Amino acid sequence: MLQVRGLKVSFRSEHGLVRAVDDVSFDVGEREILGVVGESGSGKTISLLSVMGLINDPNAVIEGSIVYNGRELLGLPQRELRHVRGKEIAMIFQDPMTALTPVYTIGWQIAEQVLTHNDVSKQAARARAVELLTAVGIPNPDVSVDRYPHQLSGGMRQRAVIAMALSCNPSLLIADEPTTALDVTVQAQILELIQKLRRDFGSAVVLITHDMGVVAEVADRVQVMYAGRIVERGAKRDIFKGPRHPYTWGLLDSIPPLDGPRPHRLKSIAGMPPSLLALPKGCAFGPRCRYRFEKCGEQPRLAGSGGHDSACFLSPETRAAAWSGRLLDSKAVS
Repeated sequence: MLQVRGLKVSFRSEHGLVRAVDDVSFDVGEREILGVVGESGSGKTISLLSVMGLINDPNAVIEGSIVYNGRELLGLPQRELRHVRGKEIAMIFQDPMTALTPVYTIGWQIAEQVLTHNDVSKQAARARAVELLTAVGIPNPDVSVDRYPHQLSGGMRQRAVIAMALSCNPSLLIADEPTTALDVTVQAQILELIQKLRRDFGSAVVLITHDMGVVAEVADRVQVMYAGRIVERGAKRDIFKGPRHPYTWGLLDSIPPLDGPRPHRLKSIAGMPPSLLALPKGCAFGPRCRYRFEKCGEQPRLAGSGGHDSACFLSPETRAAAWSGRLLDSKAVS
């Protein structure tokens, strides 16, 4: 359904060209849920905003290829992109307060998208808005349809944004941190809605998140990003059972265990993500990696087997030992 090849997104600045996404390639198949994970600033959202054609900064430089159902989207005129956006590809934005216009009711905003992409009456569009609000679990939808965003809770606003994204039954849904700042109960309901979209409409979903627990719940495949690059990708089972990149180990270590002894404190990844203005030479994760050795001064290539790829120079034996907890001394890799 979606094929992204060699995507590069850069921004001109007073300090020179800043590359936010560097040579990213991935596919999304029909009815598939792809989880894209990584810390803030890793390039997750920028990559998918490029797919939507929503990077309008005049200083942006976008290179590569984005093919949706056999049609090249990169370089497509905005008029033609509008026919794709919202109808065939929809996006749930991260912050529902900024995604919704405060001076219009949520029903008007949902109906507007329905009217834009479908030849229906205003009454039918309003009825569709009520139907969608019912589907996403908003109470009293006949009343809520005429409410403004500030009259709804955070969870209700997020549901309204999801309703808007689902209004035209898109074949591809991009969900950017759809469960951020929501309580656990509402998170579970939102994830169920995403799975329901695939069941009922056969849609594919790209789920952008930093929460590995959310990925474990709904994703089929996982793509781990760091400093604008993909550092690991594979089937969910492979990523969680046998991760191959030290950054992925750090993300998984940060999940509280559900069984066994209770840790005194959760593990964290040392250091901070690098500045895109001054990326380290070679592996971008190198300065934070306890397994760094001389070879890491070169840029690792994303490679692997069986659909499980990683960008790391560690040997398979060292990776297996490190993940199992038997490798305690990072000097052993040298």
